Amino acid sequence: MCKMEKTGVILLNLGGPDNLGAVRPFLYNLFSDRDIIPLGPAFMQKPLAWLISGLRAKRTKEAYAQIGGASPILRITGQQADALREALMDEGDFSVYVGMRYWHPFIEESVKQACRNGIRRLIGLSLYPHYSRATTGSTREKFDRAAGEFGLASAFISSWYDHPLYIDALVETIKERLKGYETDGVHLLFSAHSLPVSFIEEGDPYVDEIKGTVEAIIRRLRTEMPVVPPYHISYQSRSGPVKWLGPSTDEVIIELSGKGVRRIVVVPVSFVSDHIETLYEIDILYRGLAEKNGTELRRVESLNTRPLFISALKDLVLRATEVFNET
Repeated sequence: MCKMEKTGVILLNLGGPDNLGAVRPFLYNLFSDRDIIPLGPAFMQKPLAWLISGLRAKRTKEAYAQIGGASPILRITGQQADALREALMDEGDFSVYVGMRYWHPFIEESVKQACRNGIRRLIGLSLYPHYSRATTGSTREKFDRAAGEFGLASAFISSWYDHPLYIDALVETIKERLKGYETDGVHLLFSAHSLPVSFIEEGDPYVDEIKGTVEAIIRRLRTEMPVVPPYHISYQSRSGPVKWLGPSTDEVIIELSGKGVRRIVVVPVSFVSDHIETLYEIDILYRGLAEKNGTELRRVESLNTRPLFISALKDLVLRATEVFNET
């Protein structure tokens, strides 16, 4: 059992390969999770995951090679943890860790380390702003199990899509990107990670929460800007043989270009740090697609360690500690 009274916070995210050799095992871990995408009957999930990871590894390695040969998500999440730890210094005795779902440091590893460091109370903070069983749900299952195994009192922050400081941070990035950019003729494109349609049909709140974030942003922009550009919502990063949420981001780019839109500003609304979906998919693939169709595409900066975003995380953590105070 752990000793000492101390509160830990663990920032929870997807994870990503830290070198090109890690690409296939990372993909295997990802596709082995039926909460991400069911592959045939349950007993075939892992064999099919191994097959698919092998088929996709070469192309995925080529993508990572174009953004430096590895995912930056662990480095950036570590920076977010450092910034959050500093922000919490005057609020009590907090330690902040990083736990990843599909690559090192795995959630179980980080919870074990927290326990060794004397943590008695642990807050799991999902870095997915919008709840889905495929992301937050799967992550919480791992977190709860690990915390229980080590006898830790725990709390979990699962959805914060409309947190005022999170909205403030996104509005700030949009206004910075639009500054000095003639808004006449510009369209905003809010791009979120796609999910299988079946999840939404079964009651997953992800789409409603994405819309809630976008609507909150637009309300704020309308109070702070004389003219707010037209906006659209799309979904990116599809994979696997199922029906996915649409419209896809590439489809919307082509459609807008065909209608004469010559400036698109992409807001990666469901991502809180740079990784392959922003640095490769948006910055390279979608920008190239837009240019091919005669349209200029820009992306707002990712939240990363933006002070307003760190303030949002701090507020979420402090609210979560109230669970411990009630027991």
